[in-house]
Amino acid sequence: MDLTKLATEKRNPDTLNIDELSTLEVVQKIHEADLGVVSCITPVLTEISKVAEKVVTAFENGGRLIYIGAGTSGRLGVLDASECPPTYGTDPNLVVGVIAGGDYALQHAIEGAEDDSELGKSDLQQLNLTNKDVVVAIAASGRTPYCLGAMDYAKAQGALTAALICAADTPMQKLADISIPVITGPEVVTGSTRMKAGTAQKLVLNMISTASLVRWGKVYSNLMVDVQPTNEKLKLRAKNIIMEAAGVSEKEAEDAMRAQEGNTKAAIFQLITGVAPNDAKLYLAQHDGKLKEAIRMFTKK
Repeated sequence: MDLTKLATEKRNPDTLNIDELSTLEVVQKIHEADLGVVSCITPVLTEISKVAEKVVTAFENGGRLIYIGAGTSGRLGVLDASECPPTYGTDPNLVVGVIAGGDYALQHAIEGAEDDSELGKSDLQQLNLTNKDVVVAIAASGRTPYCLGAMDYAKAQGALTAALICAADTPMQKLADISIPVITGPEVVTGSTRMKAGTAQKLVLNMISTASLVRWGKVYSNLMVDVQPTNEKLKLRAKNIIMEAAGVSEKEAEDAMRAQEGNTKAAIFQLITGVAPNDAKLYLAQHDGKLKEAIRMFTKK
């Protein structure tokens, strides 16, 4: 491999003297570099939306969204996946994050894991990958053997593959069904792709999961109505969401939450439609938990 050809490995001409700058000047250089990251995503918004649409189809057919990567890229995938259950009430197996080297690699460098293409394959095998799933491989360089092995296996199983990368004309880009090349360019510290490239990857992963779950009915207006009230902050958030969505008092929201055993979405449906608590859950289930659709159909009756 020739890393010098990768944009993420080139030296940034704006930071050649960064080791001679004051702390404030270093921070300013980093900030200036970060300001350009968002604009790097603009050219690939269509590709991001295509992946999200495929993910919605996967969810509707019993499939999953699976992120896979090594190092920083893998950690970002695990982070995005792990936030879906508390935010949207999803099954932990619906959006899955896989990192080369397993959970230990979340906090420790696992030497050689990213170079093992067979490991990428076996990690997906352990998930019992099917053609209903969508696999998003993440690597700034676009050439990580672990990801390529995973993508090869995914394609062999008939799963849709996407590549989230930060370099052009790479093996992952050529192998993917849908490629998302976010060209962030040279890093402030040469080759430190946890910086601009990592920021871009996190933004794109947020887009994929959020757009998919919004389209799948996990959001009412812009409220996270499937929030899981598992701690005091989230209980308060759930109550506020119910008050906002249903236009009711704090006591009415609390009473509905209690009647629905913490099911925020069912509490809102109960308050807006006036149905009995048990009927609210049943009616929502008939509409696959899509609150706005359920309310619309109920009011047409």
